Amino acid sequence: MFERFTDRARDAVKGAQDEARELRHRYIGTEHILLALLGESGGLAATVLRDAGVFPEQVRADVLAAVGVRREPLGVADAEALRAIGIDLDAVREKVEESFGEGALEPPPVFPLRRRGLFRRVQQVPVPGPGHIPFTPRAKKVLELSLREALFLKHKHIGTEHILLGLIREGEGLAAMVLTKAGLSLEDLRRHVLDAMDRAA
Repeated sequence: MFERFTDRARDAVKGAQDEARELRHRYIGTEHILLALLGESGGLAATVLRDAGVFPEQVRADVLAAVGVRREPLGVADAEALRAIGIDLDAVREKVEESFGEGALEPPPVFPLRRRGLFRRVQQVPVPGPGHIPFTPRAKKVLELSLREALFLKHKHIGTEHILLGLIREGEGLAAMVLTKAGLSLEDLRRHVLDAMDRAA
């Protein structure tokens, strides 16, 4: 499927991972895809969203209000207390990651116990580490629906506009909630995307 993605669409998928990482989320959700689409300023999806009055700053604020940023092991008060005696946690984190790699201070992956096999023996299965952030089922559905939208429209490629159509069609994730909170009708937004695609053709 990814061989059909345009460069901008691929960048948006990678950008969703970057958005999740920046917010310190351990998953890539529809909200991260929406933020990444807005970040692809040359893409048709970003143009349609901007024309509809959707901007990254407001989407990010709505996402933070809904799910927040993953809390650090030390609270804000602890970080401020350490800063008062000359210890900058951001500088420490940066130096450690510079020396040992990104995510070096992340907690180790959890190994849940699962029963597998003929005799149901217990096997430990690793959870993805700091280098890999999994897509939520809804985010995976958005990507699957983007392919379906491209096929339905008889397009040989999948662009940011198809990802946006998939996001609209999924219609139940946090991204859809953020869009409707902004006063948009998902049906109207879909029509705007299709109109923009016709004009661009």
